[in-house]
Amino acid sequence: MRLPRPLAVIPTLFLLLVIAGYVAYPLLVMFQQSLLVEGRLSFANYSNLFDPANRGNMEAVWNSVAVSFLSVLFSGIVGTVLAFGLTQIQFPGRALLSRLAIVPIALPPLVGVIAFLFVFGESGILPRLFQTAIGSSTPPLYLSGFTAIVAIHVYSFYVYYYLFVSTALRQIDASILEAATGLGSTPWNTFRKVIIPELRPALVGASILTFMASMASFTAPLLFAGEKRFITLLIYTTKLNGEMSLAAAQSILLTFVAIGFFVALQVSSGRQVKVGRTKGVPRTGTLPLGRGMRIVFISVISSVLLLVLLPLLTIVLISLAREGSWTVQILPGAYTLENYLRLFTDPRILEPIRNSLVMGFVTLLAVILVGVTGAYLITKGVLRRARTLLDVILTLPYAIPGTVIAVSLILAFNVPTPFSGFQVLVGTFWILPLAYFIRLYPLVVRSTTAALEQLDDALLEAGASCGAGPWRRFRRIVLPLIFPGIVSGALLTAISALGEFVSSILLYTYSSRPISVEILSQLRTFNFGAAAAYCVMLLVLILAIVSVANRVAGQKAPARE
Repeated sequence: MRLPRPLAVIPTLFLLLVIAGYVAYPLLVMFQQSLLVEGRLSFANYSNLFDPANRGNMEAVWNSVAVSFLSVLFSGIVGTVLAFGLTQIQFPGRALLSRLAIVPIALPPLVGVIAFLFVFGESGILPRLFQTAIGSSTPPLYLSGFTAIVAIHVYSFYVYYYLFVSTALRQIDASILEAATGLGSTPWNTFRKVIIPELRPALVGASILTFMASMASFTAPLLFAGEKRFITLLIYTTKLNGEMSLAAAQSILLTFVAIGFFVALQVSSGRQVKVGRTKGVPRTGTLPLGRGMRIVFISVISSVLLLVLLPLLTIVLISLAREGSWTVQILPGAYTLENYLRLFTDPRILEPIRNSLVMGFVTLLAVILVGVTGAYLITKGVLRRARTLLDVILTLPYAIPGTVIAVSLILAFNVPTPFSGFQVLVGTFWILPLAYFIRLYPLVVRSTTAALEQLDDALLEAGASCGAGPWRRFRRIVLPLIFPGIVSGALLTAISALGEFVSSILLYTYSSRPISVEILSQLRTFNFGAAAAYCVMLLVLILAIVSVANRVAGQKAPARE
């Protein structure tokens, strides 16, 4: 669909302005700052990063990369096993377990980390239980360091593999599996030679998301790293020390590592393994498994999902604990509703919730406006000829860690600029939703693009032949058809914005602190009950948003005129 020239130019200029002013400009300022030492152009910051005598910087990079690769490996194993078991095996309760398997995707990173701290940390419930059981003076087994960080990442990110692989498994044509069985192929050979090639795109896509999320991880290293260095923590510490030029160089290094892996996997995913497919809608099939193997899968799935629920149940339990009643005991000694009552009666405690809701709403409006505009222009609009390049540019901010985005905004908007309305944004309320927007609008771009790809151009041409103008065609034809895609991207945006912590910890002020920062503050003052109550409130808000989104997406599109 071609718009009249003025109507085509306005959204295009708007999109280019957003990319230039709030993505490219801050990154360029950060790169420029990384080359300045005492006001002079210098590569000293980068020399410092790669100096063999300064082992801390490279150690932080290698630790981050190592944890990310381990997170990809073990998340892939857990997610694929769950996907395979819950799609290939019929057993009572499978539908419920399938729903439980996606619970961690609704958890903000900070909530998941705190839940692990309460259950598996050195002072957690299970280590204390083991300590009491064997009569030891110290906990014999608990999670810390690398092991804890990888375990938290697996808990949070296996859902990517589960969702992607489950979808791919349901699309495998039963005739392919039946043909393999008819030719005498064992289940293992069928899995290795038929199913794995079909799953490759799904595995690559999940690996991209997992690696990027692991490299950007800040909360898990903050609470569990101990003396181990990680690049996100290094950037945070450098910024607190006021060494912004060095922090900029560290951020550039982290960006190149994250984007390098992102590009490498994107290129790899383009090398599709071609397998035969039948015409029409494929008939879903399952891999034949023996009774013993079925029992093993069901046992493993049940055990994993029990571990998924345990941290959540612990969060709820601790939220009811009276302050000071949980010190060296296995479980809190006294319970109360006071932690929840204070959330609704104390204005100071309610303020972070209000801040997060306002920031999330502002972010949601911005990402829908920019995401839908960008997706439409590169898919059906005037920018479709440059789609490949613009698709990468529009998606790239999601590959940039939140720490990097925060540092770039600090450096770009600590002085008045045209992009900030000639105001200093650093230290204000609005710097936070801006950071969330930059990080999250690619979610709406991707979900809307996927919906637009299913839209036949003949529908738009038919509307034009009936005399409908560009705006009317978009409103009455395009929007109802892509609405579910917009809602799915908006839902992920709202969940992520409400619990965002990585950018927030670098950008907030006391008056603009969101829920995530307040949770950490309560945790640091050992107000475990209050911190857990905030976590529960955050989960309730997210579940409410999911419910509203499902209701909105389920409504029928209005009748076309």
